[in-house]
Amino acid sequence: MRGEYKVPGGKLVAVDVEVEAGRLARVAVSGDFFLEPDDALEDIDGALTGMPETATVAQLASAVQGALGEDVTMIGFSPEAVAIAVRRALGHATGWGDHTFEVVHEGPEEPAMHLALDQVLTEELDAGRRGPTLRIWEWASPAVIIGSFQSLRNEVDPEGAERHGVTVVRRISGGGAMFVEPGNTITYSLYVPGSLVEGLSFERSYAFLDDWVLGALAEVGVEATYKPLNDIASPAGKIAGAAQKRLRGGAVLHHVTMAYDIDAGKMLEVLRIGREKLSDKGTTSANKRVDPVRSQTGMAREDVIDAFKEHFRSRYRTVEGKVTPEERERAQELARTKFSTPEWTARVP
Repeated sequence: MRGEYKVPGGKLVAVDVEVEAGRLARVAVSGDFFLEPDDALEDIDGALTGMPETATVAQLASAVQGALGEDVTMIGFSPEAVAIAVRRALGHATGWGDHTFEVVHEGPEEPAMHLALDQVLTEELDAGRRGPTLRIWEWASPAVIIGSFQSLRNEVDPEGAERHGVTVVRRISGGGAMFVEPGNTITYSLYVPGSLVEGLSFERSYAFLDDWVLGALAEVGVEATYKPLNDIASPAGKIAGAAQKRLRGGAVLHHVTMAYDIDAGKMLEVLRIGREKLSDKGTTSANKRVDPVRSQTGMAREDVIDAFKEHFRSRYRTVEGKVTPEERERAQELARTKFSTPEWTARVP
């Protein structure tokens, strides 16, 4: 059996394994990584040989780490990367190529409906009624979307929001507040099974799930990089922020909001952006924190989104998808009874 894992920003690790009596009998690690000294590869193979086929990523990585001396240098990969490749070979973890993704890009929705759709589609995937999906959002009205654990009063200026007709909603994932306006934002959600991020910490899964969009940005002329924990940045400034929610059954919601264009003055009248947050981003002005994609590409928003979808299709197996009538009906009910209610929006006052 063979498993592969491409380290985000790093190298490819491949592992060929054979299993006998519930243990790894023969293991051969390969890839385009760098490893010194050369014979350390034999130590990695030896450390994995004899391990139970049920071993976790942590157990496999620990075995590899324990077999390597202090003089060993791993460049472009890690013990965890080897362990993930082993788990994929054994069928316990999956890669992008093991799935076919639905690409859903429908008409504008109100903010509460978008958040309800995120919950419903993640739960449908968790229940096995939906496959992995990429959904592109279209906004029907301006909004501030605060993270699940943020304080409403600390993040939003209610007078500014009312003055500019901005709806305030709370999502099910953590992270920071987002200011969006129709036509000025590119937002997408990935709904994926837990097997795709098997063995990855929350931190590493962000880079893993954002890797494709870095390639898409490069194709439209934006030199973008992943900046821990959840930012996508360019030399000109932050481009986007990501957030995640994982369900008990393993399904993962990973969504990203990207600034295509932005009215920084309006944003500052609606959001309360404190000095602590600005200093953490290495700037003294919120105007300099976010650099829109429009200024870096000169492309229309629709053309950028089309380029993103084509890049995604070029990397992974895809089919055209849609929100089913049953999913939409359930989301409409959640939008009304949860995401539009003051009880949910102000659950952290």
